[in-house]
Amino acid sequence: MTASIAAAVPKPPLRVDLFRPAFILLALALAVLVVLPLSWLVYYSLVDKQGAFTTANFAALVSDATLRKPFLVAIGMALSVGVLSCVFATPLAWLVSRTNLPGRRVVRALVMASFVTPPFLGAIAWEILAAPNSGLINVLYRYLSGAESDQHLVDIYTFPGLVFAIACYTFPYVFTLVANGLDNVPSDLEDASSILGGRAATTLRRITLPLVLPAVLAGSMIAILQALTMFGSPAILALPAGFHVITTKIWSLFQFPPKPGLAAAAALPLLVITVLLLQGKNWVLGRRGYTVLGGKSGTPRITALGAWMPLAIAFVVIILSLTVILPYAALAKTALTRNVSEPLTWATLTLRNFNFVFFEFSATRLAMWNTFLLGFATATIGTGIALIAAYMVSRSTVRGAHLLGMLATAPVAIPGIVLGVGVFLTYSQPHLMLYGTLWILLIAFLTIEMPAGYQQMSAAFHGIHPELEEASRVLGASRLNTLRLITAPLLRSSVIATWCFVFIGTIRELSATILLTTANTKLVSVIIYDLNESGDLGAISVLGIMLLVVSFAVVFVAYRLPVLGGQRIATLR
Repeated sequence: MTASIAAAVPKPPLRVDLFRPAFILLALALAVLVVLPLSWLVYYSLVDKQGAFTTANFAALVSDATLRKPFLVAIGMALSVGVLSCVFATPLAWLVSRTNLPGRRVVRALVMASFVTPPFLGAIAWEILAAPNSGLINVLYRYLSGAESDQHLVDIYTFPGLVFAIACYTFPYVFTLVANGLDNVPSDLEDASSILGGRAATTLRRITLPLVLPAVLAGSMIAILQALTMFGSPAILALPAGFHVITTKIWSLFQFPPKPGLAAAAALPLLVITVLLLQGKNWVLGRRGYTVLGGKSGTPRITALGAWMPLAIAFVVIILSLTVILPYAALAKTALTRNVSEPLTWATLTLRNFNFVFFEFSATRLAMWNTFLLGFATATIGTGIALIAAYMVSRSTVRGAHLLGMLATAPVAIPGIVLGVGVFLTYSQPHLMLYGTLWILLIAFLTIEMPAGYQQMSAAFHGIHPELEEASRVLGASRLNTLRLITAPLLRSSVIATWCFVFIGTIRELSATILLTTANTKLVSVIIYDLNESGDLGAISVLGIMLLVVSFAVVFVAYRLPVLGGQRIATLR
């Protein structure tokens, strides 16, 4: 009887949970992306041409002045950029967040435009504006003052010029952190200061600024890190000035005759410095904070500028003109004229540069195809990997899932030029020969953009309660089906936004790309760099404007998406 009853009871469907093999495959893929290039980097730094162990490469970093000086120059440049970024960003963030400055939303949008602008394109824009001979500012200066043709007002091909050009596109990191910090400072503390007799300046100095000081320090560390690991701007401005920074020096070691061992050895200290800066940033942000007693804090206090309003507006206009308005105007003007120095009039207006770029210059079409193909592939594959990895980590679906989070975020500590060296050394081996194909670029881009994609998806998962997923599991669905049918639709906006930002990061990448492209695999960013070498600024401006238009269109789509209950994407990578 018992046996017949048992036979009559339907057996539950066999559920095969594929998350364990998916976890293994994903861990292996991330390990290949991250660990393999770094392993080859270390190997090449410790062997000579015959494959024997040696420390000569590291000894050369100390003994060879041509290698030692670029490190010192790069550190001095990065520290200067960090200071100048704070000078630009901190007052601007306070004016936008805590005063009655008119047009504050417009100011934030223009700062975001500076954020989206590729730094190497900004450096070219300032090359158009401030080159000693043909720069528009110097041409106007000589025209108005009657100065001789060999005299100039500004020269971008100097160390201060390089610092300024980089700071124009790193100060948004400081601005974003400081503005967010000021938005979250509780007004109760400032009100208490006012009640106790503190004037506005005293409250700002003794209450507000100390609370946002960690954000200022963290932002400056990010600016320093960006400057230290940047290749494009130094290559465009420092090399014509006759000096190297460490990123351009590493690139030069791959020119004929190539010295891969020395390049690998020079890349490792840069990697160590990057890790230390990131740890310092995390330590500073980890110590920030305040506790509000008695419930929700009041809204931020808005300071009336009064008689200081004209000066505040002038400061904002100057900063935005230097970082966004003048560079964009220079690119537009150069794209529409035959020569950089001639004025833009109806007589000089021409579409010759557009015709050359899109119809005559065959390399452009191939570069555009490669760029957008890789951008689409990287964004699609990278977002998919980030989605699954973030799901496994946030829901702890398998044992050891936290390792995926570590592997996915590890590349944030690897400078682009360092990763480029590691990827080149890895995939130029006879048994792993991918150099000269788009596959090597796809691998590099997936590695570079993985931290941004993973962090955004991880934040999205933490905003969704797992009860719906648990109900799906109770009703018999596998974890993969639950992810596909329940979780993914809830995260649709976040997935699309992540895709957009990975796409933008891919099409503007230059540091790693410059080491990995060949004649058949060049991208728009590399074409821009090559055209700068030949001095074709008109074509560069057209390509730059195209990159900006595509980037802003993608950002616009991402910002129009409701993310996590109606919130908007607040920051870029």
